[in-house]
Amino acid sequence: MVMSIPQRILVAPSGFKESLDAVEVAAAISAGIRRVIPGVSINAVPMADGGEGTAAALAAATGGKLIRTRVTGPVGDPVDSHFAVLGTTDRPTAVVEMAAAAGLRLVPGTMRDPGMTTTRGVGELILAALDQGAERIVVGCGDSGTSDGGAGALRALGVRIKDAHGREIPEGGAALGSAAVVDFSGLDPRLAGCSLELALNPYNVLCGPQGVARVFGPQKGATPAQVEQLSHGLDHWAALLAQATGTPEEFLRSGPGTGASGGLGAGLAAVGARLVPRFELLLDSGLAGIDLDADIAGADLVVTAEGAIDFQTPRGKVPAEVARRAQRAGVPVLAFAGSIGKDAADVHAVGIDAIAGIIPIPMDLDRAVAEGALLLQEATERTFRVLLLGSAISSRVAGAGPVSGAGRVGAAA
Repeated sequence: MVMSIPQRILVAPSGFKESLDAVEVAAAISAGIRRVIPGVSINAVPMADGGEGTAAALAAATGGKLIRTRVTGPVGDPVDSHFAVLGTTDRPTAVVEMAAAAGLRLVPGTMRDPGMTTTRGVGELILAALDQGAERIVVGCGDSGTSDGGAGALRALGVRIKDAHGREIPEGGAALGSAAVVDFSGLDPRLAGCSLELALNPYNVLCGPQGVARVFGPQKGATPAQVEQLSHGLDHWAALLAQATGTPEEFLRSGPGTGASGGLGAGLAAVGARLVPRFELLLDSGLAGIDLDADIAGADLVVTAEGAIDFQTPRGKVPAEVARRAQRAGVPVLAFAGSIGKDAADVHAVGIDAIAGIIPIPMDLDRAVAEGALLLQEATERTFRVLLLGSAISSRVAGAGPVSGAGRVGAAA
């Protein structure tokens, strides 16, 4: 069989955490492809997964707008933030991106301690959305720098959290173990008339061996001792929330998505938020204004990407979701990664046919983050030149002659 050059390519990537959002990743990949195949048809569909760039992507997809505001950042200082007001919805709908208020990108490298960081700014964004008249608020969970069980967000919404002496506990997950009373009497009453939904990874749970503190705490800067402190604090927090609200404790501890964004899922579930698998909410509900399955069906090749491809990728990450859908449609998938980690080969089982790393030489992380767009574009160009080489060899072996025109290997960029 002669290997042909793809003429219709779907580019459906996630963002690269702390480096590029999904729109920037899609642009870099598209530019790299066009350096090799200038006349190719590229359908760029940046994937909103709840993390960085989600609000902007959904605002653009629906003809909505971004509302700029300042909120309390994860280390307590004010930060510039935003939320989206969507354009094509049946009722006033806002999208709050938790990463825009409490993301890891907003935590300076020297202050990465998830025992101290807070989600207060997320609650402030929800309040700002209510001020805009939102009747439905979707909170995108991803890329967080926190592990406070959503306590900070609840406090911004009017909840008071006190220790056994009646004093307000400090911000951050490290203080949860000292909480004795959670008082919901001051909760903003507008929440009762608003639909609150969290778009999240259902694999993330609050407590237990796979609880959020143990799985993600080290990535956010926690030492082994801090991981244990956070884990015990979140266990205690689940019990307090259950006692104060009547929400089943077992659900708060281990329900799908309760550990999202350092436990924000559990905290907001306690005030009635629905925890919804992110791709169900952001893709299949039509909220994002795209039809990914139709886009895949119309492609010869799907290209996806993520900052790291490893053992976690099959557990609800964008490349795996894109690949599963492409596998059902019989469309091959190529994935680019900022880094390729432990058990990355597991992704082949979910439909990713090939993985390409973007780092060509050893370099420090700061440089890789700063040069992410260029590294990705160059990696894409290298990979597609190899793809064209395979096409040329296949054609020659089959007696079809050399690949000609713009698609010839080595064609001018």
